[in-house]
Amino acid sequence: MKKTLFIFFVLNTFITSAETKIIHVFVALCDNDSQGIVPVPKKIGNGNDPDNNLYWGCGYGVRTFFKNAAEWKMISKRKNVSSIILERCVFKHITQDAYIVADAYKGDKIKNCNEDFFKSASGNNTDTAMVKTTVLNLNQAQLVCYVGHDGLMDFVIENYPKQKNNAKKEVIILACASRNYYKDGLKQAGAYPLLWTTNLMCPEAYTLKAAIDGWLLNETAEKIHLRAAEAYHQYLKCGINGAKKLFATGW
Repeated sequence: MKKTLFIFFVLNTFITSAETKIIHVFVALCDNDSQGIVPVPKKIGNGNDPDNNLYWGCGYGVRTFFKNAAEWKMISKRKNVSSIILERCVFKHITQDAYIVADAYKGDKIKNCNEDFFKSASGNNTDTAMVKTTVLNLNQAQLVCYVGHDGLMDFVIENYPKQKNNAKKEVIILACASRNYYKDGLKQAGAYPLLWTTNLMCPEAYTLKAAIDGWLLNETAEKIHLRAAEAYHQYLKCGINGAKKLFATGW
């Protein structure tokens, strides 16, 4: 009897259902020293300091923006997940069966971050995230996101991972001109570009949240594109027409 109860408990830790929505966000921390970017102020451009980093701990960084979002609750924060991931935050939607797992990679490990993004986009992710008694299988993430500098402007990924087990992921890539640089890897991965960019941009989290909001509502790609453009214009005052042209959806 005890053995039966133990087996039930172990199995029950994997309580997410087929309807559970998992979003995996890969963030390459902004880093003046190792990335080919226009330098930002030193404090927010230190790729070893997630708390003050432009893409993570600052007001419009992924961790802070979602922590402050009314629809999301941060239920887990873990530091030094690995030698290259400085922090992992897990957010749970307050009304939907949906999780965001966001990983902050060291700025000088941006290539590793991109490689892991493509692994996830292709269905080759073997990672899990433990949240209390719930184990999230991150290979089951239906939406995979990359936030940060377009590292493919600076380096080459020699062998993109190929689609595994007919995985069909949707992806969001918030990085400069990502449509030009990420298309080959996404085609190998068999992933669908739900949202990516045509030109230089600032990959702050308001755009990501707007797109995720639409995705959770099962909106069309076109509506999600519009949501992203509206959010970008709202925060940067760049003009809605320019924002619409900056983002793209599909091939």
